[in-house]
Amino acid sequence: MSEGQVVAVDIKTARLNPQEYQQNFSEMHPPLSDAAALVEADRCYFCYDAPCTEACPTGIDVAGFISMIKSGNNAGAARLILQENIIGGSCARVCPTETLCEQACVRNEQDHRPVSIGLLQRHAVDAAMTVGQQFFSRAPDTGKRVAIVGAGPAGLSCAHGLACQGHQVSIFEAREKSGGLNEYGLAAYKMLDNFAHREIEYITAIGGIDTRYGQRLGEDFDTSSLLQEFDAVFLGMGLGGVNRLNLDNEDADGVMNAVDYISQIRQVGQLSELAVGRQVVVIGGGMTAIDIATQVKMLGADEVTLVYRRGPDAMAASEEEREFTQIKGVKILYNAKPVNIVTVDGQVREVEFERKGETFTLAADMLFKAIGQSFSAKIDSALELEKGRIRVDAQRKTSVAGVWAGGDCVYDGEDLTVAAAQDGKLAARSINEYLLKSTKGE
Repeated sequence: MSEGQVVAVDIKTARLNPQEYQQNFSEMHPPLSDAAALVEADRCYFCYDAPCTEACPTGIDVAGFISMIKSGNNAGAARLILQENIIGGSCARVCPTETLCEQACVRNEQDHRPVSIGLLQRHAVDAAMTVGQQFFSRAPDTGKRVAIVGAGPAGLSCAHGLACQGHQVSIFEAREKSGGLNEYGLAAYKMLDNFAHREIEYITAIGGIDTRYGQRLGEDFDTSSLLQEFDAVFLGMGLGGVNRLNLDNEDADGVMNAVDYISQIRQVGQLSELAVGRQVVVIGGGMTAIDIATQVKMLGADEVTLVYRRGPDAMAASEEEREFTQIKGVKILYNAKPVNIVTVDGQVREVEFERKGETFTLAADMLFKAIGQSFSAKIDSALELEKGRIRVDAQRKTSVAGVWAGGDCVYDGEDLTVAAAQDGKLAARSINEYLLKSTKGE
């Protein structure tokens, strides 16, 4: 069908049969078998100054854990991973290893294929989690209490680190489930078998962590009230807002925020319950754009076109992710800016774009916006912001004494799950030092 050709709106549920849904939403990268893990581990050169470790935001000893897998010690490998990144299981599934540790692998210069570090990490962590093997124990109770806002990767990482030190942690979560983007915002084919929930159970099994759901910062509490009740506070609530296109008809029927629809995909009982159009347009160039485009195609849309305003080199989504979505049948158009949303009777029918001074239109009965999220939490005015996000130092301290922050809500972050995990870990160490000093009266 040619660009701009309008057809009747056709948005409906159950476009596919059960077998097609199951096949489409199977593992993006199937796990390694024990034998395959040994073969892959044997490809590692075990570099002394391993560049892969330097490239990992959480500093996991990559060569060390792969060496343990090679020797058959999956438990030891899992311990090395989790002591640096307690959500290493999720990160092994969703982090862009192809642009982090695997890009730094020296194998890239030899046979042009890096060691599959992400799959090996998943292999080790999954083996430990399957049998409930714990590597951490809770220190004696210190009597100190810490409030954490947000049960996403940053908050969970911080909570676990503090609980290990014997502090009592209370997590305040706005939604009805923990996990943040791992639970609500990632493509379903990346996080199967309720893994996000199982990982949370594994993390909180250490004890000393309670979660209060339906609690939203700025509405049910604020940082000032938390500081009256707790000895320290960590803010890890992520980004709640969604950027707008600022076009007419942006609120028309069929125009949706990608993150909202991805959340529906993750939480719906049956994928066949989700309504999807025949001609779908996605605007954006990051991982959310890739995730929504791929998934609506998997849900049965006839045509899915992802449109990005710049060239491929500027896209936040990795080359591997772009190739994956194209293999699934998504068309990508570059250097095109949306200029108009055309509606008929309040329903989106076309999207007009400008490219090199010329315009073209794409027929669309569904339009997804995936142009980034914005900081929307209601915070105390004493917290300093920079470019709309919370300003922190290297230890993730904010401008307010006793308050730390990490994850997507802080300025100059990488907007990655693994970066959020590192923020939580560093904040937990800093908070622990702060609490110990206060105990000694320093």
